[in-house]
Amino acid sequence: QMHLAESGGGLVQTGGSLRLSCAASGRTLTTSGMGWFRQDPGKEREFIAAVTWSTGKTYYSDRAKGRFTISFDNAKYTMHLQMNSLKPEDTAVYYCALDRFGSGSSRVIDYDYWGQGTQVTVSS
Repeated sequence: QMHLAESGGGLVQTGGSLRLSCAASGRTLTTSGMGWFRQDPGKEREFIAAVTWSTGKTYYSDRAKGRFTISFDNAKYTMHLQMNSLKPEDTAVYYCALDRFGSGSSRVIDYDYWGQGTQVTVSS
């Protein structure tokens, strides 16, 4: 299966920015896609954004639009999430996920592989 390695999480002040990265290794599919989710303890895992490898089409949750930008580097099979104007409510563990079919789905069940998660903490 695919291995997803995340990086870029950390501590940032309110209004700051972070850029998360997720490098995919292993077997790749031209028709697959990747997405970002986040989760706070005791809450459901929340969809943030997704991107389809073959077309570059992007998908965003309503909460992510305007502040977050998803991108995919085809040469390095690396997905990025640029997060600007961060707020304390953005504090969560952020997960990278791969969807074999590149549907851009917002549902956890539609993703096949997951990264280990990276902690993002926004201080007030």
